[in-house]
Amino acid sequence: MKRFDLRHLKNDFYDRMGELIDSELTDGEVGIFLFEIGDFENISKSAEFIKNRGDDLMNSIRFNHVDWTLVVKKKVR
Repeated sequence: MKRFDLRHLKNDFYDRMGELIDSELTDGEVGIFLFEIGDFENISKSAEFIKNRGDDLMNSIRFNHVDWTLVVKKKVR
């Protein structure tokens, strides 16, 4: 399990999250991604992004007042 802080990317974290899943996680490994909520639309868009990639969204929770956490399991390819 690895943790990635994407808060510094604000609303532009999707591409980087995909890159990290591809390059830093092994098949079946879980990653925890922290991002800034900003617009609440980011929450539903991030879940859709993971689904479209074919990975498993295991959890999506509010971390604090401004941050959100996604727990993602990389699909075995």
